[in-house]
Amino acid sequence: MSQSQVQARAGGTAGAQTGHSAVKSTGEALAASLDATLAKIDTLEERLIAIADAIPGRVTFSTSLGLEDQAVLHAMATTGRAFDIFTLDTGRHFPETLETLEASELRYAPLKIRVVFPDAADVEMLVARDGIMGFRQSIEARKACCDVRKVRPLNKALKGATGWITGMRRDQSAGRAHVPFASWDAEHELVKLNPIADWSLETLDAYIEKNAVPVNPLHARGFPSIGCQPCTRAIRPGEDIRAGRWWWENEDGKECGLHNRPKPKEAHA
Repeated sequence: MSQSQVQARAGGTAGAQTGHSAVKSTGEALAASLDATLAKIDTLEERLIAIADAIPGRVTFSTSLGLEDQAVLHAMATTGRAFDIFTLDTGRHFPETLETLEASELRYAPLKIRVVFPDAADVEMLVARDGIMGFRQSIEARKACCDVRKVRPLNKALKGATGWITGMRRDQSAGRAHVPFASWDAEHELVKLNPIADWSLETLDAYIEKNAVPVNPLHARGFPSIGCQPCTRAIRPGEDIRAGRWWWENEDGKECGLHNRPKPKEAHA
């Protein structure tokens, strides 16, 4: 939650340092309480209601329009609670991803998905320096691209939010094996929430089938994890579900930086 909300609750006018400490202490306590609470709730819908009722202010949901996020989106539409829903348009999406965005808004109207874009000047400087496909030249260059097209827009979208909902699951990859239901995100000063953290792929697929949730048609073509078009391929039988992301890299725990914090070189360097 924001510093102003914490200070308002306390009724004081503490200095910046005191306010920061209060935010952290209150946020960590709320996250720990919600983590325990969500673990005891069986349904996704009830978990989302618990989140909305526990966190004051703007609770936002960042959707990539993948299977997990479509399940969360469907549940949100049934809760009667208000969530700020947004997606990042990197400028490199598959056409099928944009079609899934449109299908979702039509299905769940009047619910709207806010589209957040990268800064045009940042993209121009990145491409001028690294080239249109320069992200394949090194891990550092790829993370710089993700930083400009994803991380910076995400930071902008999360500004002022008190809660951030994601569709992360523990069995998506080894790097996500210990994802909690709720934790304090010190960088953004909000509670980060993963309401389907404990779901298996079988549970996810069953939920989507039962509720006829609209999904990206690429999933049926061997794309379990879908990112930007130049950085995603279909996986082969027996491969990890995220093996198709940045497949030219030989790095464990590959991430774009949305859920961790790499240190890419600056786009304007």
